[in-house]
Amino acid sequence: MTEATRRNWNGRKAARPAAAKASPGTRFGAWLARPLASFHLIVAIATLLTVLGLVMVLSASSVEAYADGGSAYSLFIQQAMFAAIGCVLFYLALRISLKRLRQWSFPVFALSVLALVLVLIPGIGSEVQGARRWFAFGPISVQPSEIIKVSLVVWGAHLLASRRSEHASLKDILVPLVPAGLLVCLLVVLQPNLSTTIALGIVLAALLWFGGLPVRLFITIAISGMIAAGVLALSAGYRSDRMRAFFNPGDDPQGIGYQARQALYSLADGGIWGRGLGQSRAKWSYLPNSHNDFIFAIIGEELGFLGCALVLGLFALFVYTGLRIASRSVDPFLRLLTATATTWITAQALINIGYVVGLLPVTGLQLPLVSAGGSSLAITLFMFGIIANAARHEPEAVSALHAGQDGRFSRLLRLPKPEVYSPAKAESARARSAAARSGQRPRRPDPRAQSQSGRRQPPEQRRRSPESRGTSSARATRAWEPNYPMPHARERGRSR
Repeated sequence: MTEATRRNWNGRKAARPAAAKASPGTRFGAWLARPLASFHLIVAIATLLTVLGLVMVLSASSVEAYADGGSAYSLFIQQAMFAAIGCVLFYLALRISLKRLRQWSFPVFALSVLALVLVLIPGIGSEVQGARRWFAFGPISVQPSEIIKVSLVVWGAHLLASRRSEHASLKDILVPLVPAGLLVCLLVVLQPNLSTTIALGIVLAALLWFGGLPVRLFITIAISGMIAAGVLALSAGYRSDRMRAFFNPGDDPQGIGYQARQALYSLADGGIWGRGLGQSRAKWSYLPNSHNDFIFAIIGEELGFLGCALVLGLFALFVYTGLRIASRSVDPFLRLLTATATTWITAQALINIGYVVGLLPVTGLQLPLVSAGGSSLAITLFMFGIIANAARHEPEAVSALHAGQDGRFSRLLRLPKPEVYSPAKAESARARSAAARSGQRPRRPDPRAQSQSGRRQPPEQRRRSPESRGTSSARATRAWEPNYPMPHARERGRSR
């Protein structure tokens, strides 16, 4: 052994204990400090949930698909086709610029509302089991109520971010967002589709909360929404049956309480380790809609408690990543968009899991990216793509990407460089928008004021600046602090 080889060998032995001392938590923390960590987390979460969903849809639907059409793969092939469409939409969402996304937000929202009207017309919308929710194009069916979720998120975030100012009035937040949201909910109720109405209500509430609505008024609107949801739940026969089955689960175990009861049996049958992939008993016509609304029960039966914990862990990681992106973004539009989308997807997942395990009444909300449902899968993947696009607009990510640190994944996809957010340009655009609403000519910005604003501000002003980087808390994602007379600091989303 030569002297150089001996020195190399000794150096490696000396470095090995130092590297071994680093704990997994330290290494994960160092990885999270990378500029594109949020982007990679969103892509990984979307991929894992989609793959898990495809596997479980194949397992849960094979028996029913074979009984109906003679092929165990018919529902799986349809789900895989929509997953491919969702991947294309995910890629398009990564490539779209924020300027174009905001420009198209209202036209897409208006077209989505028009689609909700058209689907109610006999001869245009397809009726299945008494509900008109789909447009049928041969073997493909599209549900416009799924598209309206994304369009409401994007347009609502654009609307509130455009009206963001220190002197924003209450009318600027509520109008026209709340009337448009209520109109959309009314059109979805007429289908009828209470589950999607609940999801739209969650989207609207998240927009109002992160948009800076006063807490007292927000609580009033939230209570009113829950009362309206309760009235709707008791107004129709099948919805009132679900409520009675929830409050009195033992009254009709072979009737209205059969589905929820069988779901609990499936979860209990799985135990800790599960019966094994593909070994479910409930999917043999014992649990209705096992591949759709109650796929979490099949996950618990085949993969056990560990499989359920994996699903919950992925959604918990998604909550952390989504709020991390929202709090690190300097663009108020991205803050509102990411926080609202994270709230909607997570709330929908929690409601689905809640009624499967018996904590909530059955609503029919699907488990995002996991349950069978082509429109829901494709649209949710598109929303994940928008969130991943927002992750690439974090300040550290923008600096890294413009410095050439794209990484293999970005270079492989040939993604464009993200735009650098300019507070001066954003303020000028908001001034033009406000002047257009009031019918006045926009004032030209003072160059001296712009030069003074570019100087280093005192620490207190930098901390309270609305464009400053937020913290990791959920309330730091609120787009701005409204200028309403409030008796307590907690009304502004802060504690003294």
